Amino acid sequence: MVIQSNTRSELLCYLVVAQLIARARTGGWLRTDHFVESLNIWLNANDAQVDWLGRMYFKSVSEIVASDFGNLPHFADEARLAELFTDVWRLDYRSPIVRSIYAACERELEGHS
Repeated sequence: MVIQSNTRSELLCYLVVAQLIARARTGGWLRTDHFVESLNIWLNANDAQVDWLGRMYFKSVSEIVASDFGNLPHFADEARLAELFTDVWRLDYRSPIVRSIYAACERELEGHS
């Protein structure tokens, strides 16, 4: 991986929200092709790179963190999850919900450093 710690947390937070949206829509986590698409959108928008092993790591960890939130009722509502974004599909870090997901991502990444 070639991204810094705070950037890793931002990427993971984005992927966790994408996982939650997939679960609200389909009842399951992101399919691999949709995960790769979400990952590439974030990487391209942030001029970042993650190697193949890092990509697999983020897929696994995003599902783990998302599962911690997935059973809460407001995370099953696709419309409420869409409100976590500003324009151009960037997460709104002013949102307390986004900040709580980000904090969970930081904790998860610190536990695996």
